[in-house]
Amino acid sequence: MEEKKEPTKNSMEEKSEVVEEKAEEKKSSKMKKKRKTKKRTRLRLWVILFFLVLDLGASFCLVLAYGPNKNFRDWLVTTAMSTMNHKYLARMIYNEETINQVLKENTVIEINEETDTDAIVIGSYETDHYESEYEEQILKKDEGNDVYKIVTFKENGSTYYITVIYDPSRIHLAIASRPGVIGDRVKKLATDNDAKIAINASGFEDAGGGGNGANAAGVVIHDGKIVWQAPASKWGNGLIGFNQEHKLVLTKESASKAIQNGMVDAVTFGPFLIVNGKSAEIKGYGGGVHPRTIIAQRKDGIVLFVVIDGNGNKTGYRGGVSLKEAIEVLERYKVYNAANLDGGASSILVENGEIVNHPVGYSETGERWHPNAWIVQ
Repeated sequence: MEEKKEPTKNSMEEKSEVVEEKAEEKKSSKMKKKRKTKKRTRLRLWVILFFLVLDLGASFCLVLAYGPNKNFRDWLVTTAMSTMNHKYLARMIYNEETINQVLKENTVIEINEETDTDAIVIGSYETDHYESEYEEQILKKDEGNDVYKIVTFKENGSTYYITVIYDPSRIHLAIASRPGVIGDRVKKLATDNDAKIAINASGFEDAGGGGNGANAAGVVIHDGKIVWQAPASKWGNGLIGFNQEHKLVLTKESASKAIQNGMVDAVTFGPFLIVNGKSAEIKGYGGGVHPRTIIAQRKDGIVLFVVIDGNGNKTGYRGGVSLKEAIEVLERYKVYNAANLDGGASSILVENGEIVNHPVGYSETGERWHPNAWIVQ
């Protein structure tokens, strides 16, 4: 018989190690399965949460769009439909019948009067005393600068830049160098004309949001001559300009008639916001909410270039202001005549060759190409 061998100490240790290794492998396998199960559970929870948020967001949007409160609907429709390229935002949600009804309920009713230029007496302001803080902002000139000043303030989430021009005879219309081919940046128009201040003026054809400012909307009068004539902009068919006495004239008469009556420089746009001290009636969100450019004159002849910033790629502000909000500010500064100019991505203010506001065009600087600009020399 073979002699039975007793297990050696080494062999016992080896067996023990093998057993431990198997136990560790088993434990590791269980841990891996456990981790996989946890990952799957977490993933399911995230998927459920994602769709829950999506459902809640969709429900919220539906309530906003179709709920009993019409505020969101009116804001969206009027704002989208008063742009050239974002009307689809309204049409994605509402049918044409609803859109037309909203636009009918939210509109601008202009004052149907010709400008009373006799009521404007240029240079009739006094600086001995100020009736209000707003009068002081306008009439108190910056030290060393009696040509203009810029009043800047924030209100309701938007920034206002009001350029006060004391001598309206310094205001002219600068025309792009190649009308019908391409416009110019307002900065260039200012630099080429040695302008201290410049703002955008005419609207222009803007198919697909890529308009190059070549073709102004409506009529352009320069130095008492019609230099451009095209179909009027849907945002207004009024002439906005200055006559030989450097008074701001807002009129719906023809360009030739306006020139006969003394118009020197003018562009087509609108609506007219204040005529002869009477403010237009703005129903609801008439005109939508946008960055804006406005030109205005007081009875003492002082002209205001008003540029209002809105939400864009370089600011944290909201989408601009309604025409009703703009009029309230103009009334505060005792404006006698005022008209809306091209706004949105076109709104820009240039001082001494530098951009002052935050234009929201698609270029790196936010600038766009324009057919012309109002300048102060």
